[in-house]
Amino acid sequence: MAGPCSARLQGDVAAFSAALRTLVNNPQFSDVMFVVGQEQQKVFAHRCVLACRCQVFRGMLSQAPAGSQDSSSSVPPQGPFILGNVQPEVFLAVIEFLYTNSVTLNSHIALEVLTSSVEYGLQDLCKLCVKFIKDTLSVEQVCEALQAAVTYGQVDLQQHCLAFIEGCTAAVVRTQGFRELSDVVLARVLRSDRLDVDELDLVQAVREWAHVSSAVLERPVPEVAALPVRELRLPLLAPSELVTLESYNQQDLLIPVENIAAAWRAHALRRGSGVPSRLCRPRRGTRPRDHHRHLEPHAK
Repeated sequence: MAGPCSARLQGDVAAFSAALRTLVNNPQFSDVMFVVGQEQQKVFAHRCVLACRCQVFRGMLSQAPAGSQDSSSSVPPQGPFILGNVQPEVFLAVIEFLYTNSVTLNSHIALEVLTSSVEYGLQDLCKLCVKFIKDTLSVEQVCEALQAAVTYGQVDLQQHCLAFIEGCTAAVVRTQGFRELSDVVLARVLRSDRLDVDELDLVQAVREWAHVSSAVLERPVPEVAALPVRELRLPLLAPSELVTLESYNQQDLLIPVENIAAAWRAHALRRGSGVPSRLCRPRRGTRPRDHHRHLEPHAK
């Protein structure tokens, strides 16, 4: 006689997800409340859903109630939990994902939802955010996306953003996002051979970035710009351009004198002697100058 058979059968996933969606921010039957953002918007949720879907929420909801004498109590607090540093729309997107395993994104909140996905340890939500950001990347947002990608170790998004910047560099360097890059991320961008912009325009963009960073960080221009300036390819500039650069440099000391001297030395010797080889390589957008033929691409 044959033994009993068993099988796990899958019902209508879409209907199940739709049913759970009706519980998102629904006060009926909810047992925990969050007060979110500067607007202090109330968001209602269910502890069992949050706890089973997210370890961070499990830990938060397992804490003893405020004022409890028993620190080991397993009775979760009712809230409200105050979350003042996140937009309600962003938090609701996280909640939507926890309930339905899907998320509604737009270009205004995608990067902040990515940030929240990292903070809450939601890898699947993080992947959805990265895909959306890559699919909707724009000139205005690419630098902010690159900064977030570096901050949160999203290598695939970093590479995608850098390739986007390389394709429309002249437009990107004029954006507010470019001026808000960290020095580390800006230096990473400047190492690329494929930037589609002339070096003289790139120097000016870095100068504008440095003045903004100096004002924000309340530090001298040479100090905030030390790392990115190392990646400027001054030997590519013509002598007349170097003269103009020196004139501007007397005002803000953006570029160390020795860097400019090395560029002049490359002109005098008609080769890249003593200059790192990467600083003598024209980028994709570099305008040809007569002296470029004398620069040795493999000079050390």
